[in-house]
Amino acid sequence: MARSGIAAAKLLVFRGATAVVNDTKAWEQFEGGLKELEVPGVEFRLGEDPVPILNEGVDAVILSPGVPVSAPVVRAAREKGIPVLGELEYAYRESCGYLAAITGTNGKTTTTTLLSEIFKNNGKRVHTVGNIGNPYSGEVPGMRPEDVTVCEVSSFQMETAERFHPNVAAVLNISEDHLNRHGTMEVYISMKKRVFQNCTGNDSMVLNYDDPETRAMLTDVKCRVVWFSTQGPVPFGAFVRDGVIVYGSENSVVPVCPAQDLKIPGRHNLANALAATAMAMASGVPAAVVRNTLRHFEGVEHRIEFTREISGVKFWNDSKGTNVDSTIQAVRAMDRPAVLIAGGYDKHTDFTPMVQEILKSQVEKVVLIGDTAQQIADTLEKCGFTAYEHCGYDFDFAIRRAYELAREGGSVLLSPACASFDMFSDYEARGREFKRIVKDLEPKQA
Repeated sequence: MARSGIAAAKLLVFRGATAVVNDTKAWEQFEGGLKELEVPGVEFRLGEDPVPILNEGVDAVILSPGVPVSAPVVRAAREKGIPVLGELEYAYRESCGYLAAITGTNGKTTTTTLLSEIFKNNGKRVHTVGNIGNPYSGEVPGMRPEDVTVCEVSSFQMETAERFHPNVAAVLNISEDHLNRHGTMEVYISMKKRVFQNCTGNDSMVLNYDDPETRAMLTDVKCRVVWFSTQGPVPFGAFVRDGVIVYGSENSVVPVCPAQDLKIPGRHNLANALAATAMAMASGVPAAVVRNTLRHFEGVEHRIEFTREISGVKFWNDSKGTNVDSTIQAVRAMDRPAVLIAGGYDKHTDFTPMVQEILKSQVEKVVLIGDTAQQIADTLEKCGFTAYEHCGYDFDFAIRRAYELAREGGSVLLSPACASFDMFSDYEARGREFKRIVKDLEPKQA
C-alpha cells in the first residue's frame, strides 16, 4: 500500500467497487499514510495474510508493482480463477486518450519527461504516469479522450500486462538489471517486450538501432518500426547527420535540431532525445515543436543533476543511477576529476563493467556505502583499482569524506549503481538527502 496501491484503491471506489486494502504492515506502521483511504467503499485488512481473504467474495486482485507474480496470494487467486491485474493494467483498462509508453533499462524517466513536454508544447493536456512516481490510476478520473498519457513502464509492471496497448511505444535499451526479481536476462527481456505485445496496424514501435538486444526485437514487432541511433543513419527514424538531429530515412529527412543545442549532458541523453523525437514525430508532432522543446529541456531531478559548486568542487546528484549501466553513463559524463559515491541495495548485479569504465574515466577515488560496498570493493580490487574507502551506512559521512577527497576543480558524483532500499525508501529520498547534506557543506579551509 504505497503510491500505486493507494491510487488503485481510490480508482476502484471512484468506479463504484469495494476496495479491500491489504498489506503485511499494520495500520500503525503507516503512521497516517493511509488516512486518505478512510472513505466509504474501502475495507482495511492490514497486517493479515491475504490468501484467506480470497474466500470472502473477492472478484479480482490488483497488485502493486512491488508484489511479484510468484507471491502466494497470486498463485492462490489463479487457482480459484480470480483475475489478477497489476495496477498499471487495471488503470489502462479504465483510461482513455492517446497512450505513449516507454520502457528500457536506462533513460526512461528522462525520455518520459521530455516526451511529455513535447506533447504539452504541442497544445495537448498530458498525464505523465507510471514508474516515474505518479501512479496511472491516480490520473484516470480526470482523463478526457483528447488527452495524451505518457507512461514510464517497468519490467515489474509488465509481469501482469495483458490488454495494455499503447499507440506508440519505445524500448530504449537493455542491460542487466532486476535479476533478483526475474532470475534470468531472458525473462527480463521478455518482460520488456510485453510493452508492444498488443501493438498492430497503425501503432508505432520505437527501437534503439545501436543496442543489439532492442534491435533483435524487430522480429517480434507487428506494427510500424521507427528507429533511433546516435551512430548513423537508420532505415527510418531519428538520427544525427552532420551534427543535426533529423527524422526520416537516409534519403529524405526533416531537420529537427542541432545536437549541440541540447542542454542535457552526455551521449546517453542524446539517445534519450532521439527516442523522444522519434516517438513525438511518429505521433504527428511538428518538427518545430520538437526543436523548441529540445532546446529548452534541462533534464530531470536525480539524474546527473547539478547540485552545487563549493570550493571549486561540483556536486552531481545521480541517485536515479540504480544499476550498473546507468552509472556507466554518469561516469562517462564527468569531464573533470571525480570522486564517485557508489553502493546500496543488492540486485544481484555484476559490477565488473562499471569498474572497467571507472578505469578509463575521470574517476580518481570511490567512496562505498550500503549492502553492496564489499562486492564493489572486491570488483575494484580484482580490476586493480585500490583508491576506495568504506563508509558503511553513514550517508552524511560518505558525502563529507568524498568532499574531502575531491580536489579543487573536481567533482563529487553520487551514482550508486544500486537501488536505495538498504538505507532509504526510494532513490528520490536518497537524492533529496544528498542535496540537503551538500547544501549544508562549508567551504574548505585554505
